[in-house]
This record gives sequence, structure tokens and C-alpha cells, in this order.
Amino acid sequence: MSADIWILVGVAAVGVAAVVGALVVAVRRRGSEPFAPEVATPVRERELVSVAVPAEGPTEETPPGPPVDDTPTQIEVREVARVVEVSPEQAGVTRRQFFNRALGATFATFLTGFGLASLSFLWPKLTGGFGSDVNAGKVDELLKKTVNDDGTITPVYLPEAKAYVVPAPDPLPAIYEGKNVVAGGVFALYQRCTHLGCRVPWCGASQGFECPCHGSKYSVIGEYFTGPAPRSLDRFVVELNDAGELIIKTGQIVQTPRLDRLNVPYPQGPSCIDI
Repeated sequence: MSADIWILVGVAAVGVAAVVGALVVAVRRRGSEPFAPEVATPVRERELVSVAVPAEGPTEETPPGPPVDDTPTQIEVREVARVVEVSPEQAGVTRRQFFNRALGATFATFLTGFGLASLSFLWPKLTGGFGSDVNAGKVDELLKKTVNDDGTITPVYLPEAKAYVVPAPDPLPAIYEGKNVVAGGVFALYQRCTHLGCRVPWCGASQGFECPCHGSKYSVIGEYFTGPAPRSLDRFVVELNDAGELIIKTGQIVQTPRLDRLNVPYPQGPSCIDI
């Protein structure tokens, strides 16, 4: 990987480690604090108090006879509040603690997922799929598929490599020598337009690649012809194994600049896009 990718991987790893370290310190600090009751449960009790009310004296209706204790009384109800301290085990988790822990867990989960996704995106795959070495098959069979009976070209598209296999010109132009972008007489062109990354389809009529997004056009071997693209199509490093099979190294991309002169004629017919 390049130095920029290593730097991004390091930043992501440091961020994840910092979050984990902060959570560990918080948990340890929490466990080292002495017990201090955090929950005060107010309990209300009713206290009945009897208060005597002086009598106003006998009335005329009071019947004669032995004295009767009929002193009027008034019942006064008082509410007494007391605070009971309970331990965290008895009180359980408070609402504030629950939301704080849920927020912390959610944030930690997000950072972990983001870090893993970043590493998965930046780190090239070692086996299978884009970013790894893709076996495109026998190079002789690929050449037969690309060259039609009338001499026109139809690239072989490999979805797992996101690449077009096209025949290279003979003799090979000097600009491609020593870059390991040709093996067995074929190129492996990246399907991505160098302007904004749209997939560039093949146009059989013009014998070239034409981007439908903004009109960039390239020859059959991916050399820039017109449009806003800053350079020619990117190429993958390729090699032949002992069995004569084309190996496309999709983790190694080689950029090709615009050329003053195309090495193959283009266009050879009408365009497939109207831009």
C-alpha cells in the first residue's frame, strides 16, 4: 500500500484505540470511587395528632345527670417526609445512568464499525474479488474473443476485476514499456472514467470507450481522445502464470497521461453517445 493509505489506517487505528482507552479509564475510575448514595427515595408518612379544643360551657339543652366527658376534639393530620438512602444494588440503574451508558455504547459501536469499514476499504483483498489478483483465464482464448472475423475489436469484460481486456498494439508504444501493463499481448483497462468515476461502456460503432456521464471518449486501448477527463483510462498491472493464464492485479493501478498522438485510429465510426 502507498504511504497515504498507511497514514489513514494509522489514524483510524489511533481513533479506535483512544475510544477504547477512554471507556476503560472511565470504568476503572467508576469502580474506584467510594460508595456514595445517589438515590434518595422520599417516603411520606401520616402522623395523626389529636388536639383538644376547649368546650364553650354547658348549654341549656344539657340534660341533668352525672357529668359526661364530652370535650370536643379536633383531629389534625400532618405529613412527615423522611429520606431513605439505598445502595446502588437496591436502587438499580437510574434513568440518567441508562441514557449515558446507552449513548456511550452507541458511539463506541459507531466508531468501531467506521474503523473496520475504513480498514476493509483501504486494505487490498488478498484472495478473490476486486483489490486482489484475478485470474482472467488463458490469454490465447482472450485474444480470440477480442478480435472479430472482420478485424474489429470487442473487449472481454471481467466484472470481478472491473476491467476490459483489449489487445495491445504491436509493436508496443514506448510509453507502456517497463510498466508491466501488458502481458501476452493484451491490456487490462480499468472500467472507471478518469473524470468523475462513471463506468465507461464500449461502443462497437466507433471502436472506443465513451462515457455517457460527461462525454469523455477513449480509443480501443484506452487512450484519451476528447472530453473533460484529465488522462487516459487507468490500467492494471498484469502478468502470465506458468499455465499461460492472464493474472490481473487489481490492487495495482497505473495511470496513463494524455498523449499528443493516438497509437491506434479513433473514431472508426459513429459515436454511441450524443454529448
